[in-house]
Amino acid sequence: MENKKILLGMSGGVDSSVSAVLLKEQGFEVIGTTLELFVGSSCCNTNTYLDAKNICNSIGITHFIFNYKDEFKKYIINDFIECYANCKTPNPCIECNKYMKFGIMYEKAKELRL
Repeated sequence: MENKKILLGMSGGVDSSVSAVLLKEQGFEVIGTTLELFVGSSCCNTNTYLDAKNICNSIGITHFIFNYKDEFKKYIINDFIECYANCKTPNPCIECNKYMKFGIMYEKAKELRL
């Protein structure tokens, strides 16, 4: 394997934290990142950022926080409002995974040449 760098989404929770440790133990250069999307939600608040950063510091990996509030509003919040307005049941987590976690994070990894 030529490129051993990984951009890992870090929530500060157990799953992403264990993933970071296991990847590092396997010899990968892990770079943790937390996306700032919508402050105040259960998955995106100050504690989330601090937990992720503290975990990364404790296992010796770099951690970045990237502000994507505008993109989150564009792709997730606006879609949610449009669905409700058209009598549909929105599912913001699916849209967030599609556009933010697997779209924007992938583009960020390419930008960072990972």
